[in-house]
Amino acid sequence: MINKEYVLEFTKKILSIDSPSGFTKNIINFLVSECESRNLDFYKNNKGNLFINFPGESNYTVGLSAHVDTLGAMVRSIKGDGTLAFTTIGGPILPTYDGEYCKIYTRDGKVYTGTFLSNAPAIHVYDKARTLERNTDNMHIRLDEVVKTKDDVLKLGINSGDFIAIDPKTVITKNDFIKSRFLDDKISVGILFGLIDYLQKNKVTPKQSLKIIISTFEEVGHGASNIPEVDELISVDMGCIGLDLNCTEYDVSICAKDSSGPYDYDITTNLIEICKKMNINYAVDIYPFYSSDASAALRAGNNIKAALIGPGVSASHGMERTHWHAVLNTLKLLIAYITKNSND
Repeated sequence: MINKEYVLEFTKKILSIDSPSGFTKNIINFLVSECESRNLDFYKNNKGNLFINFPGESNYTVGLSAHVDTLGAMVRSIKGDGTLAFTTIGGPILPTYDGEYCKIYTRDGKVYTGTFLSNAPAIHVYDKARTLERNTDNMHIRLDEVVKTKDDVLKLGINSGDFIAIDPKTVITKNDFIKSRFLDDKISVGILFGLIDYLQKNKVTPKQSLKIIISTFEEVGHGASNIPEVDELISVDMGCIGLDLNCTEYDVSICAKDSSGPYDYDITTNLIEICKKMNINYAVDIYPFYSSDASAALRAGNNIKAALIGPGVSASHGMERTHWHAVLNTLKLLIAYITKNSND
């Protein structure tokens, strides 16, 4: 039985831990603690990626990857009036940052709060308050500190290169909608730990050996670029919604092709057939402006087959939302896939 309460509570916990790409140590340490409490066989590589091993009935190894790093920002410079210029991490929709609360993490362990703002933030003052383009040149961060000059900010210990994390604003509604920034891809990390919970509670041994990979640099393009001892890799990442796409917030998405090219024909076909046989709500789509951990692994030259699935997520890289049904359908597909002969 799939433990809905565990999956949702676990996802809420990891959404509350700031982890923009390059600043993932805290969340990986949290996941390590979860692995230790479950007596899992795990290790980390030098890059900070987490690997969890489950022996199977054969030596053929299926990798399941989700990334725990998120979009974010970094202090670019300190302006003369005590506000911060910033550079983005990953590819956010910058207009959605306008007015958002954030935290600034200094290199000496201090944490300050602030707000992303347009350089024309007041309608009563600036005639371009509504029309000024929201980009890094036209935006700044207002610190919640008494600072009037660059020196005031430097005295706080804030410097160029400090990480900035955005408030995820996580809410799970009574009717099972999950609203939060960074469902890409923490909802999938929650799904994989829900899978672990299912395997342990039901004493299930996968047909093939299983390697779960939690990557830390996916948003900047090289998350799971090195994955030793894996024959195939299924990236578990958000499904996209919009335009002529088929996916909804209630489906598991099966991506046939993204910007890196088509995914493995046999694995993708197998995933579709499982959904049909088990009456799992699914959608097959093509994502032209998308890449994944599987993309990074293929580009790095790993000798693997690769595929991409995940829960349908609305408004990707903005104010994201999905539904428990999408999470559940993704989990059902993963369970079915690893408990049958996936390489037949």
